[in-house]
Amino acid sequence: MDNLTEDNVGFIKRKSFTSENNQIEMIGHVHSDIFNQEKFLVNGVEMKIKFVRSRDSFSLMAKLGSTYKVKILEASLLVRRMKINPTILIAHTKALESTSAKYPITKADVKVLTIPSGIQRKSLDNVFLGQLPKRCIIGFVSNKAFNGDYATNPFNFHHYKINYLSLYIDGQQIPSKPLQPDFTKSGLYVRAYHTLYSGTGIHFLNEGNDISREDYPKGYCLMAFDLTPDLSANANTHWNLVKNGSLRIEVGFEDALSETINCLVYAEFDNVIEIDKHRNVMVDFSS
Repeated sequence: MDNLTEDNVGFIKRKSFTSENNQIEMIGHVHSDIFNQEKFLVNGVEMKIKFVRSRDSFSLMAKLGSTYKVKILEASLLVRRMKINPTILIAHTKALESTSAKYPITKADVKVLTIPSGIQRKSLDNVFLGQLPKRCIIGFVSNKAFNGDYATNPFNFHHYKINYLSLYIDGQQIPSKPLQPDFTKSGLYVRAYHTLYSGTGIHFLNEGNDISREDYPKGYCLMAFDLTPDLSANANTHWNLVKNGSLRIEVGFEDALSETINCLVYAEFDNVIEIDKHRNVMVDFSS
């Protein structure tokens, strides 16, 4: 993924869009907790959205020492609005007199933990302390790429010859048998690869994730863990009991790390947003 030659087909394709100062149009979904739930907001709620740009050296790939920049010429926010029947609006007003509107959301949080070079085994304590997540996805990336470097890809999740990975929730090991992949030999990482299915809710479905077994160690080395008792982290039909505790990660490598890396832990939590009749928004992420 860090290759800037013709072998990197994705890089060459993206480069063709922006070479010679070409303008390019892009459109995408706003990845925010409130937008990842299915209900419409009640009328009269004030909403402010703030976008923070990443460094140019983070979002661009080029030869070392380059000074390319991204310049946004115009940006638009597309918002979908619904025109509600007046009878329904009156019913909403009456209901809000006695209770608040509740919006179940999946709160996403990313923890970044640094592992210095020369380390062969590391215990990452108290990654989450308090409410426990329902799902965790773990990946490792170069610290230099994460902080922004033209010559490296911040989305290159390298395996770094991991030979041990396990989660501990209040001392209980998850999974019961730790992941012990061997990336020094061909094909001995199938349990780690399978977590992309078991941890995302598609292992019983007739569909994939476009990451082949051969590509997995080539920049797609992510490990997903569904921490719900019935493997329902991806379901929106019901909630499991919210639990509090401490989550710890144990990781080991075949060889001592030759560079400082970052451990990225993406976690999802069940939470609720409430809106009362005065349009006050109440959020409690501490539970």
